[in-house]
Amino acid sequence: MTGAMTKKRQQHGFSLTETLMAVGTLAIGMTFIGGTFLTGIYFATLSTERTVAAVASEEAFAKMQIFGLDVDDPNLKTSEFVPYEDLTTLPAKETFYPSTSGDSDRQYSWSALCRRVVDVNDGPDGAATKRGELIQCVVFISRETGAHSSYRKRQSGSIWPQLAQTDLPCPVRVNIAQNSGMTDQVLVKDAVSGDAVDERTFVAQGSILVDNATGGIYRVLERDKTQPEKVTLDRAWDGGDLTASDGGWVWVVPPPVAGGRIPCIAVYQKIIRFPRP
Repeated sequence: MTGAMTKKRQQHGFSLTETLMAVGTLAIGMTFIGGTFLTGIYFATLSTERTVAAVASEEAFAKMQIFGLDVDDPNLKTSEFVPYEDLTTLPAKETFYPSTSGDSDRQYSWSALCRRVVDVNDGPDGAATKRGELIQCVVFISRETGAHSSYRKRQSGSIWPQLAQTDLPCPVRVNIAQNSGMTDQVLVKDAVSGDAVDERTFVAQGSILVDNATGGIYRVLERDKTQPEKVTLDRAWDGGDLTASDGGWVWVVPPPVAGGRIPCIAVYQKIIRFPRP
C-alpha cells in the first residue's frame, strides 16, 4: 500500500517553466512561418504585376500604332522626350488596362513618351529630305494606388514646369545632377523651389528613372537617409551629360499627392515606325 502511494506521488505534469519555454519556442516558430508567408505573398504579387505589365505594355504599343502620330510634328525631337498625349488625341479609357473591363476592374493604366530616333535623312544631293519616321517610345505601366488618389503632372499649355493634379499616374520630368566621384549616384534637385512642391520627393527607393536625353532606364536601389536628395542607381550612369550647370533630366512617375507607395511597376521601350498619312 505504501509503495503504491509513493509511485502515485511521483507522477506529475509540466512545470510552469517548461510550459513557458514550449510556448516561447512555438511563438518563435510561428513568427518565422508568418514571415515566410508574407515574403511569399510579396513575391507572388510582384510576379503577377510584372506579368500584367508585360501584357499591358504590348497593348499600349499596339494602341500607339493604331492611333498613330504625326512624324512631322515639330514637337518631336532627338534630344528629348515629349508625352505621347501631347502628340495625339487619345481617349482616356484607352490608357486603362484591361481596357475591356468596367471601371471598377481597371487596376492598371499606361502613359508614354516619344523621341525621334533620326532627325533628318540625307538625300542623294546631300540635302535633308525628310525627318525620320522611327520613334523611340517609352511606356510606363502603373497600378491604381487608391480609388480617390490624385497624382502630379506638368500643366498643359502653360509655362514649364508648373505642376497640376491628375487622376492617373504619369511620368514628369525631374532635374538631377551627378554626385561627384560616384558614378552610380545622382542628386535629385527641386527645380522650382517656390511652388510648395518638393520635387525631390518624386524619386524614392524602387522608382524607375528614364533619361530624357538617351532613354536609358535606371532603377533606384536606395535613397540616402541623411541626404534625401542622394539616390543610388542599379548601375553606373551612362546617359546624358550631368556636368552642365543645370544638370540633366529624367522622367519618373511620382507617388500620389497624399503620399503612398510608388505607382509605376514597370517601364518598356520599343522603336516604332509610324507611317506618314
